[in-house]
Amino acid sequence: MAKTKTADAPKGETREFQAEVAKLLDIVVHSLYSNSEIFLRELISNASDACDKLRYEAITTPSLLEDGSADFSIHISADKKAKTLTIADNGIGMNHDDLVANLGTIAKSGTAEYLKAAKEAKTKDVNLIGQFGVGFYSAFMVADSMSVETRKAGDKSGWTWTSDGKGAFTIAENKDAARGAKITLHLKKDAEEFLEPMRLRNIVKTYSDHIALPVILDPVEGEKKDAEKDGEKEEAAPETLNSASALWMRPKNEITDEQYKEFYHHVGHGFDEPWHTLHYRAEGAIEYTALLFIPSQKPFDLFHPERKGNVKLYVNRVFISDSLEGLMPQYLRFVRGVVDSSDLPLNISREILQTNPLLRKIQSGIVKRLFKDLKERANNAEEYAKFWNVFGAVMKEGLYEDFERREDLLELARFKTTASDGLVSLKEYVGRMKDGQEAIYYITGENIASLKNSPQLEGFIAKGIEVLLLTDPVDEFWVPNIGKFEDKSFKFVAEAGADLSKIAGETNKEDEKTEDAAPEDSVKALIENLKKVLGEEVADVRPSERLTGSPVCLVSETGGMSLHLARMLKQHGEGTGMIPKVLEINPKHALIKRMTAMGESELSDAAYLLLDQARIVEGEAVPDPAAFAKRLSAMMEKGLS
Repeated sequence: MAKTKTADAPKGETREFQAEVAKLLDIVVHSLYSNSEIFLRELISNASDACDKLRYEAITTPSLLEDGSADFSIHISADKKAKTLTIADNGIGMNHDDLVANLGTIAKSGTAEYLKAAKEAKTKDVNLIGQFGVGFYSAFMVADSMSVETRKAGDKSGWTWTSDGKGAFTIAENKDAARGAKITLHLKKDAEEFLEPMRLRNIVKTYSDHIALPVILDPVEGEKKDAEKDGEKEEAAPETLNSASALWMRPKNEITDEQYKEFYHHVGHGFDEPWHTLHYRAEGAIEYTALLFIPSQKPFDLFHPERKGNVKLYVNRVFISDSLEGLMPQYLRFVRGVVDSSDLPLNISREILQTNPLLRKIQSGIVKRLFKDLKERANNAEEYAKFWNVFGAVMKEGLYEDFERREDLLELARFKTTASDGLVSLKEYVGRMKDGQEAIYYITGENIASLKNSPQLEGFIAKGIEVLLLTDPVDEFWVPNIGKFEDKSFKFVAEAGADLSKIAGETNKEDEKTEDAAPEDSVKALIENLKKVLGEEVADVRPSERLTGSPVCLVSETGGMSLHLARMLKQHGEGTGMIPKVLEINPKHALIKRMTAMGESELSDAAYLLLDQARIVEGEAVPDPAAFAKRLSAMMEKGLS
């Protein structure tokens, strides 16, 4: 990141925004938000978080509060003459490096994906920027420029960050900065409505009433500062605009749906509507209150390698952590919200707290209650499908990791299958298994369309046997780990060819197919010749019981790694992707019948073309494209002559 000294601020430095931030600012400035007033909600939420963090840090380091008040609050000040709006807090503040990292760089996964989505959408949809969590920059929708005066708690000196949002920002030392942060917006001409007290009151009441510390409107500069009372003039006083009480501690019957939604926006940094809201108080051996939300849209950092949780932990309304390991299972990291308990110790470190047995009991209670709600909502298949299509891949991580709750997760799981366009539960699948079917059959791959066209499914489709279509990377791991559901084992279709003859399908013309097949001796001779020609390119060649329309297919050896998993590991730099493959041939196919008449010498080109065809169908690259093209041209020439 470039650094240059500026003439206006000789003791400061000017830096260019990270490339992604510059692009993002351009999108924001051109009104990605459908509602520009949301900028104030975002800045108030950030200020609230800063105060929460300092309140927690001061538990173990009381000296952090020596440089300012221990009564936390957020102040809004409007100056009509200067056309500025200021939002100030006395929270934890930022130092030089924090300013660079937080206000000049987007250090989150999904940057490229977000920008691509925003460009492709060509919309003012507020949900896009909300999913990415960059609300600070929304201020540039209403401001030509802005400054941040800040000092981190415990530091002796502060800093001033300034920018016009056009590609660069300046940081200069500010010895007079107070603890916390003061953000000053120089409003655009068409945004001067945000200097009006009535407008500010309405925005705070609508979006930030749930903030658990006072949001105070100072007397507006440029207006009369006094009022008549009993014939005497009285100076206008600061006005608290919100309820300043923890929403999660209020009775449910006193909270509106709109208040729940706005609290979700605050705690989840999202702009979508929550798909589900869970608010309850647990009493008994351990007491806690939980207010949790399931989003309706997928966050861009959902598959970040760190897999951090997003539920805030409070102890007696004192913020402790927003990503405490042990509060929620990692496969429920999409859940947003707050958990507040009076039974947990307040004055110990996060590291010790996350191993506290009481925390594990809270987790157990929360997950149990959440699963109960999910099972109830699963009764509405259409609504539940919206949830599963967004978060199903993450939920399935629990099938691999959480042995204790595995049965509940299996009950909640839904799958695409060959027999339905919608999602199917395992109970539904087992309930319509065919006579003689002893296993739950599945196939894995990159996408549903390619799986439905896989030659490996032909025999199953011909008999009307339902197969699970699994396309999430985690499917390669949880299925072998689970083993069974209701005494029915899971079986990969590539290992289940011999099972087909035992299952009474919808149509069963085995005798007719046997008559159409090439003579057994000829097939055996062809197989031996193919083995000689292909050598180590294949682990084996054998006749197929699964193929009905294709001449060949590739399968992995029984009990071995699937071809899809091998490719997946190779893409992530683990393994070579080369595993022993079995080439299965269809003795009933006209091409295979013709090949039984070929001698070993003339079989070479046809054998390699068959193998490459099988590779292509499985989504694998042809190892030698030039040789493939040459063989194909020669074969076409013979056929056309």
